[in-house]
Amino acid sequence: MSAIITLTLNPAIDQTVILDALVPGTVHRARAVTAHAGGKGVNVACCLADWGLSVMAAGILGADNAGPFDQVLVAKGIADGFIRIPGETRTNLKLLDRHSGDTTDINQPGLAVMGEAFAKAQAALLERVKPGTLVVLAGSLPGSLPPGTYADLTRLLKTRGAWVILDASGDALTAALAADPLPYAVKPNRHELEDWAGRPLPGIGDVREAASLLRARGIPMVAVSLGAEGALFLTEHGVVHAHPPATQVTSTVGAGDALVAGLVAALEAGLDLTGTARLALAFAAGKLTQEGASLPPRDAVEAIARTIRVEPLN
Repeated sequence: MSAIITLTLNPAIDQTVILDALVPGTVHRARAVTAHAGGKGVNVACCLADWGLSVMAAGILGADNAGPFDQVLVAKGIADGFIRIPGETRTNLKLLDRHSGDTTDINQPGLAVMGEAFAKAQAALLERVKPGTLVVLAGSLPGSLPPGTYADLTRLLKTRGAWVILDASGDALTAALAADPLPYAVKPNRHELEDWAGRPLPGIGDVREAASLLRARGIPMVAVSLGAEGALFLTEHGVVHAHPPATQVTSTVGAGDALVAGLVAALEAGLDLTGTARLALAFAAGKLTQEGASLPPRDAVEAIARTIRVEPLN
């Protein structure tokens, strides 16, 4: 069994406000408010732990409000690889529209991570990596870190034999995709892929063409999440489009992170392209039925996987 580590350099406490309907410019009455320890790497680790895999969550936390993270790591049996620095981890606001099912995110900038703190977190990560370790680099970077941070980490991790799965956006993604060496897998959503490609990608064919450019650069696996249209998966063995099942949506928060977790679980299990697409999308669909970054029981996820249609696009 491969070791799995997720890295979250800009974690957040996700505060979700549930509204009947979000109407800009009007006064709203919240139906409920929930708070979860979050950040993309933390969310990935939570889903993997729910699936039954051993995983470590690493990164940088503010010591002044680390309690929610301590609690979720203990509750889910996730190994704690975080370092703590003075200050507070950011709180992000998520406005959930119950009528439409859409979530509006308001993200704070995060902790100011100085060079010494990052060097400590990087050293702690690298000392845990062995050949074959699956390492997920996920989420935004604190504003104090340069855009090339993930590119540098990918190089250091690959020299140690790690398989790097990258889920980033903006300048951090662009820098990582322009670097050498490249990650083993990347998981942009459609909007992130459009930003990288520099043009709209309205159709599945457009998405496939842009994703194929990433494959051509030397990235072995590219997965593109498409929201209600499912996801596209590209490897040397072909291209498939996984179509999602009908799902009663409780919350969309963390659905993309769940797809990354499913991708990692498939890699750990050695699944083929079709099996990988099916499991990754089942993770995302299962998460949609849950509050926060959690999966339903494993047998429920397996049942969802059996309903997912995987269409070859070769």
